[in-house]
Amino acid sequence: MGGTVAGVGVTALGLGLEGPRGWAFRGVSFEAEPGSLITIEGPSGTGRTCLLLALTGRMKSTEGAATVGGSALPKRMAAVRHVSAVAHVPGVTDLEPALTIAEHLHERALLQRRFGDSLRGLLRPRAERKSEERLRIDAALKAAGLDLASLPKGSRTAVRDLERPEALRLSLALALIGRPQLLGVDDTDLKLSDAERAEIWALLRSVAENGTTVVAVCSEAPAGTVVVSTGPTEPAEPGEPTAPTAPTGPTDTTDEAPASRDVQEDVQESDGKEAADALAEAGRA
Repeated sequence: MGGTVAGVGVTALGLGLEGPRGWAFRGVSFEAEPGSLITIEGPSGTGRTCLLLALTGRMKSTEGAATVGGSALPKRMAAVRHVSAVAHVPGVTDLEPALTIAEHLHERALLQRRFGDSLRGLLRPRAERKSEERLRIDAALKAAGLDLASLPKGSRTAVRDLERPEALRLSLALALIGRPQLLGVDDTDLKLSDAERAEIWALLRSVAENGTTVVAVCSEAPAGTVVVSTGPTEPAEPGEPTAPTAPTGPTDTTDEAPASRDVQEDVQESDGKEAADALAEAGRA
C-alpha cells in the first residue's frame, strides 16, 4: 500500500463493556505486537463487534484498560480513532447500494483529505491534490485485492451488483485509503465459501505483513493469529480477578445492535457538522 505502514501494538487487561442489557464482553486480556493479525473469535452475539469497536476507539469500555500504540483506552479514544479505521461493520460502515465503486472511493478520499490530512495538504494545488487522491485510491485497491478490470462495468459498477467478497474488498479499500496503523474488520468470514475465506485471510495477512495491525472478527480463527476468544461465561463478581484470556458476556444476539447505534451517535456528536460539509461537497448532501 505505497510501502509499509508503521503499525501499533495492542494490549488489553481485564477489558469489559457493560451496557443496558448487561455485559457485552468482560475480562478480555491479551497482548499483540505491531503488525499482528488479531482475531476476535466467537459466536455471533457474544460481544465481538463491541470489542472490535472498543479497541479501535469507537466505543467506550467500562472496565479494565487497553493500550493502542501508547494511547490508553478509554481515556484517549480520539487519539486511537485518529490512527485506526474500521471496515465491514454493519450499521457503521455500510456501503450505499446505489452508488458506484468510483463514487465511494472519491467520497472517502475527499473525507480523508478534509479531515485526515494536514492543513498544508489542503492548501496544495488542485492538480497535486487530485494526483495524490489517485495514488491513494490505487494503492488501497491493490492492498484490498479489488481488481476493477475484472468487474463488468469497472469502477462504474454499483455496489448492489457486487458479490459478497467484492463488497468486503471494497470496504477494506475504503478503510485503507487513510493508511491506518490499526485496521478493524467485522464479520470477516460471514457467508463466504471455504475458498473465499482462505483468500480473505491471505489478504489480511498481507496487510499485516506490510505493517498495519489488523483486528478481525470471525466465527473461527485461522492458525497463526493472536486469538481473542469470546463466548458465554459467568461474569466475575466485583473485585474478582479477570481471566488472562478473553471471555465475554451473555449470548443475547441483540447486544451488538445497540453498539452500532452508540457508535453512530458518538461520531455524530464529535464530527457531524464537518462530515456533513464534506458529504455535501462530494454530492451526497
